[in-house]
Amino acid sequence: MRLSDCHNFSDFRRMAQQRLPGPIFDYIDGAADDEVTYRRNTESFETCDLVPNVLRGVSEIDMSVTVMGQKLAMPVYCSPTALQRLFHHQGERAVAKAAAKYGTMFGVSSLGTVSLEEARGISSGPQVYQFYFHRDRGLNRAMMQRAKEVGVEVMMLTVDSITGGNRERDKRTGFAIPFKLNLAGMLQFAIKPAWAINYFTHEGFRLPQLDEHVDMGGGTMSISRYFTEMLDPSMTWDDVAEMVRLWSGPFCLKGVMSVEDAKRAVEIGCSGIVLSNHGGRQLDGSRAAFDQLAEIVDAVGDKIDVIMDGGVQRGTHVLKALSLGAKAVGVGRYYLFPLAAAGQPGVERALEQMRVEIERGMKLMGCSSIEQLSRKNLRFR
Repeated sequence: MRLSDCHNFSDFRRMAQQRLPGPIFDYIDGAADDEVTYRRNTESFETCDLVPNVLRGVSEIDMSVTVMGQKLAMPVYCSPTALQRLFHHQGERAVAKAAAKYGTMFGVSSLGTVSLEEARGISSGPQVYQFYFHRDRGLNRAMMQRAKEVGVEVMMLTVDSITGGNRERDKRTGFAIPFKLNLAGMLQFAIKPAWAINYFTHEGFRLPQLDEHVDMGGGTMSISRYFTEMLDPSMTWDDVAEMVRLWSGPFCLKGVMSVEDAKRAVEIGCSGIVLSNHGGRQLDGSRAAFDQLAEIVDAVGDKIDVIMDGGVQRGTHVLKALSLGAKAVGVGRYYLFPLAAAGQPGVERALEQMRVEIERGMKLMGCSSIEQLSRKNLRFR
C-alpha cells in the first residue's frame, strides 16, 4: 500500500498496520477494557445530522479560529501524544513540521520523544506542553519553568490519568517500555523487519522531558511504574489552582467531562478545557466528548474556551463539534497512523485531507467562516 492510496482515516490505519509490528500497532489502536468508549467516540458523531444552507456565496472560505489566545489557520490541532519516535523515527519532528506548514497548534507530551527545546526550534506556531501531576511538587514546578523558558504558549494538564487504564491488548502482547515482549509479541517484531531496521539505525529512544526519572534502559523506571509510582492520585483542585497561578498564561485542563468540573476550571482561572476520555484509553464506559459537548458549552462556553477530542476522523465531525460550540478539535490517532505509515509526508497528507474536507464541508453547508456554524445546522436523531 502506498501513501497515495490513502484517502481517509481507515486507509492510513491499514497502511500503519502493514508497517508496524503488532504490539506497537495495538498500542496506538487499542483502548481500555472492552473498548466500548473508543468505539462510541466516533459513533457519537453519527447520531447527529448536518442541515446545509444553499445560495450563501461561499467562494472564499475562512476556517481560522482563535483558541486560548492562539490563532490557528484551521480548527483542528495535533494533540500531544506519547512515544512518537517508537512509531516512526521522525516522531514529534514530523508532527511539528507538518503543523507549522498548516498553521495549526501541536503539542509535546511529558512522555514525548523529542525535547521541548527541539520542538520549539522546529515550529514557530503555537505549542502546547501536556504534562502530568507528579507527587514531587518540585518536579511539577521545574517542568513548568522549563516550558516557560522555551516559549511554550499553552500548558495542558492531563487530569484523567492519575492511574493507567486497563489496556488488555498490551497485556496480551507484553508491550511495555522498556519492551517485555512475550513470545507472540517477539514473533510480531520478527515479521516486520523494515520497522526494526528503521528503529535501530536511528538515534536511541529517549524521553527527554523525563530523562532523569524514567530510564529506557531498564534502570530507573518503566512507563507503567511511572504512572503508578510518580503520578499523584491525591491531586486536588487546590493543587491545580496553584499551578494556574504559577504559570500565569493560557492553562488548559485535558480530560474534563462534567459540567461541575468545567465550572471549577473557570473558577480557578483556566483559559480552556478539553473534553476528552483519552481516546477511550482510561475509563471504559465513560461518555463520548461529543455527547457531553452541548451541556458543557451551555454551562461555561461564554467564560472559557471549550475544546474536544476523541474519535474525530472526518472534516464533517469537526464541523459538527464546532456547530455545537467547540472552539477547536484535537486529533490523535488521526495523525499517528499516517506518522507510523510514512513519517512527515504522512502527517502532511492527513492534515491536507482534513483541511480539504473542512473547506468542502463548509461550502456545502453554506458557511464562509467558522462563526457562521451554529446549532441551527444540526439535528439529533
